[in-house]
Amino acid sequence: MIAELKNVSLKRDGNWILQDLNWQVEKGQNWILFGLNGSGKTSLLNLLNAYAFPTTGTMSVLGMEFGRTYLAEKLRIQIGYVSSSLQQKIESSDNAFEVVLSGAYASIGLYETPTDEIRERAAQLLYDLGCFDYANRRYETLSLGERQRVLIARALMADPPLLILDEPANGLDFLAREALLESIERISNKPDAPTIIFVTHHIEEILPMFDKTLLLKEGKVFASGDTIRMISSDRLSEFFGIPVSVLWENDRPLLSRIQMASK
Repeated sequence: MIAELKNVSLKRDGNWILQDLNWQVEKGQNWILFGLNGSGKTSLLNLLNAYAFPTTGTMSVLGMEFGRTYLAEKLRIQIGYVSSSLQQKIESSDNAFEVVLSGAYASIGLYETPTDEIRERAAQLLYDLGCFDYANRRYETLSLGERQRVLIARALMADPPLLILDEPANGLDFLAREALLESIERISNKPDAPTIIFVTHHIEEILPMFDKTLLLKEGKVFASGDTIRMISSDRLSEFFGIPVSVLWENDRPLLSRIQMASK
């Protein structure tokens, strides 16, 4: 089991941020975490990464039960985590290769001398994610899409069993988004691929590899299960509270609002 939450709630400043979450992520599954802004997605990610702990309920991630042992650092090194906050911390003067190498040491910046084995792994990941051609370019000169692929390569350096991608396509144009999604799909097709949790509020980013979806609304699990059932016209109309249509083409969903005829 990759993650298991049972009746998990989180309270902050007297307010319930998350309530009664029940969720199981099994090895080999790839999940979409779907919710609008303010739905509690970030708070849930903070729990998974042990930056926060449940107020009530029980949870375990990668076999480590919260509250039983001091697990924060031990857990985080086993999770590849890519978020916008990480992007702001990277040393802009480092080149792409150095950024990826730093992932082997879970550090911001490269302060160790990498072994040949580590350097070979970093080069392979850059190649797998389509970053090899700009390995020697400074991070600050890369486009947003290029930076995201470099950060994913960095997150994979420690060979984590769980990879969490927090809205990785946010701010990308169509071509950059599709290039990033193709890179993620290539990673998922490898025999030793990690379980992936992909956080988004845009259904057009959902790839066929994401077989499971959790719909999070106002801090609660609205529904969870097979993506084909969760990302449907009826389910999302209920989720959004307005009539919408979901059209699946080439195993990718497209969302549109249904305009009601005026009387």
